[in-house]
Amino acid sequence: MDRNGHADVTEVPYRSSAGTPPGVEVLDFADLSARARGHGVDPYSPVRVAFHELITVRTGTLCCSLDFTDHELTEGDWLWARPGQIHQFRSDLASAEGTVVLFQPGFLDTTTAEVARVDQYFPYRPLTPSDAAGDALRNTLGLLDSEYHGLGGLPLEAHVEVLRHLLAALVLHLSHQQPSTGDEPEDGTGTEAFRRFQQAVERGYARSHRVDDYARDLGYSVRTLTRATRDAAGCGAKRFIDNRVLLEAKRLLAHTDLSAGVIAERIGFPEATVFTKFFRKLAGETPTAFRSSSRTHGRGGRPRSAGQ
Repeated sequence: MDRNGHADVTEVPYRSSAGTPPGVEVLDFADLSARARGHGVDPYSPVRVAFHELITVRTGTLCCSLDFTDHELTEGDWLWARPGQIHQFRSDLASAEGTVVLFQPGFLDTTTAEVARVDQYFPYRPLTPSDAAGDALRNTLGLLDSEYHGLGGLPLEAHVEVLRHLLAALVLHLSHQQPSTGDEPEDGTGTEAFRRFQQAVERGYARSHRVDDYARDLGYSVRTLTRATRDAAGCGAKRFIDNRVLLEAKRLLAHTDLSAGVIAERIGFPEATVFTKFFRKLAGETPTAFRSSSRTHGRGGRPRSAGQ
């Protein structure tokens, strides 16, 4: 907890648990809680993880937040939290039953990762697949869970490859159930130019906020990037960069006690006044007001039903 009683965001790298195959884990909610505590992490604190989390509820209700959006997952729902997003469980993990699949970036083969769009950074909503799609997901997850807990039935190398293929089937099914929102590409794909631009922004938003810099580095014209981004994401390339910078600013304001000056430096502004002007223009309020509001509404707090 920070000095004001608010939990700072915890950076969580991927660490394989003892006796598990490398790169992927399949856990129920109780196991997830135990895993977190075993690695010294409060399971109810806001965390920025360096791996993917596929969360699905079998019975009960699970409340969680993903980058400032609260979600209530019920039977059959899925939520995909991607590396770098800030995720927090906001209800007791014992109040629902379900499964969480954790996997490292790079665990899936390149073709699967591209077709399943695992590097997308849009703020996805929970999914409630149709009956047929839900059955396919449940069946695939059942096979993955059975193989994961059947360590010893095959040589380790073969076991890991079976897990990789089953996980590939799961994410391919799941990624093509993704609904469209106003902030997402209608077909979820975008062009090669946009995909490369999106990845470059994710790596470089703290260094440059200029479309010209990305266009030069990627070998495209500004016009090409702007058109590709508008077609894929519904906004121009400059706004896409600004939205990513704004998201990071909100994460740091809500989950840390860093000053505006330090946050400005972290996300590529020369001084706090420039950052404040940028934030007010895009968010409609000052950084200080956003921080106060986010904490008043419980961001970074512990779930009431967790008894902690």
